[in-house]
Amino acid sequence: MRVKHAMILAAGLGTRMKPLTLETPKPLVKVGSKNLLERSINLLENYGVEQVIINVHHLAEQIEKFILNFKSKIKITVSNEKDLLLDTGGGVKEGTKSFGKNPFFILNPDTLWLTDYLVEMQSLEKIYYESEKPCLLLVNKRLSFDNNFKGDFNLKNNIVSKDVKNDLIFTGLQLFDRIYFDLIDKKVFSMNEVWKNLIDNKKLAGFESSKKFYHLNTEEMYKKISSLDITD
Repeated sequence: MRVKHAMILAAGLGTRMKPLTLETPKPLVKVGSKNLLERSINLLENYGVEQVIINVHHLAEQIEKFILNFKSKIKITVSNEKDLLLDTGGGVKEGTKSFGKNPFFILNPDTLWLTDYLVEMQSLEKIYYESEKPCLLLVNKRLSFDNNFKGDFNLKNNIVSKDVKNDLIFTGLQLFDRIYFDLIDKKVFSMNEVWKNLIDNKKLAGFESSKKFYHLNTEEMYKKISSLDITD
């Protein structure tokens, strides 16, 4: 069974990537021949996702124009946060209303999503259905191109924990359903609040990626990653 719905979080301010993001929203920054948002949509389309919600805030008109002109088999809808930025959790809660009870991927476009991740999406989905728990794609910090990450989580028997010392970092891909967002009676809130509630109750699953992790979080890292020979 393939997940058919997804949300791409494209409403961030891109503050740490200034001055690149002063005139270009971070999701439209190019690495190689494609921008980050295009790479994200392509990954989801190649996996078989049929409907995608993309939230917008910073330089929203540019992202909306890109989506309007982008040719894809996926039905793409914009969730407008121009007047109020809802943070990651609030953005998902608002944007995925039309998904009903269907599970959905949540994708951060500031990771360089290459086709290698298609197999890992299958593994994430398998754990999600077998465990009946939302699931994060994690990676050991040793596999990160950026060696400044301190670690976010640990993983034992596919269950996520957050400890004093953490070896795994969040890749920016997760699989959820709406019930966990409806439980939070707020309009603006972070995914960290959703994760904490689940971790405290041992209800957050995870899968450890084996892929090299490229994450664009600063101008310096953008320049380093852009200098690599990236073909897909």
